[in-house]
Amino acid sequence: MVGERKLDIAYLAGTILGFAMLIFGILSNHAELLGYVDIPSVIITIGGSVAGTLASHKLPDFIAGLKSMSLAFKDKSMDPGAIITKIIDLANVARKEGLLALEEASNDIDDDFLKKGIMLVVDGTDPELVRGILETELMCLEDRHKKVIGFWEKWAELGPAWGMIGTLVGLVNMLNNMDDPSAIGPAMAVALLTTLYGSLIANWLCSPTAMKLKINSDMEVIVKDVTVEGLLSIQAGENPRVIETKLKSFIAPKLRDTIGDEGPGGGEM
Repeated sequence: MVGERKLDIAYLAGTILGFAMLIFGILSNHAELLGYVDIPSVIITIGGSVAGTLASHKLPDFIAGLKSMSLAFKDKSMDPGAIITKIIDLANVARKEGLLALEEASNDIDDDFLKKGIMLVVDGTDPELVRGILETELMCLEDRHKKVIGFWEKWAELGPAWGMIGTLVGLVNMLNNMDDPSAIGPAMAVALLTTLYGSLIANWLCSPTAMKLKINSDMEVIVKDVTVEGLLSIQAGENPRVIETKLKSFIAPKLRDTIGDEGPGGGEM
């Protein structure tokens, strides 16, 4: 089920390792790190791409997008196997004691989505209405996630574009000062470093962050899809073993054998 967040080692390690590879590539050619720092290039590329991203979003969505970077560093515990096991337990309770017994069984559940669904079932809500309410909430969740992911995808798109703008600015400055050899070097540095910075924004920061958030979102959606189908199956009075077989289709075959199968009626509480 959805639980507490812990540090995502893969994202952290990948981010650090990518930066380390960049530093190694620079130093391996006996170059100075300060030679790769250019304030005008930073302003053009990072400032310009951030400005473009801001212009592409509503202010609250832009702020939410910036804050979402912390989510990529956190691995939210979302285990479809755990929610399937819990659904099977609830199915056994409902089969032995009736649907009303689910209200008491839900007291130790921290998942608000699951608890909300249980309350709808206990209240005798029409199954189609239960599905409609839960799927509407799930759709709104996906829309919120898409906005955040779209923020990083847009920034990844604009980073190289503004890097190219910086390159053009540097080339124009260089061509305007061909009669001054001392000005050619700095202008060329701006031209090349803006392209480098734009590539780093897209491939080191934004694209990996967008992908990590998408993976987390997809997993959360699967967990909630399992919850919806499980609760509707319980409400329909299906056998716990049938429910278990149905819900296992949501997860990879290699994980299915680790769930349930604890007796004729499925897992017991």
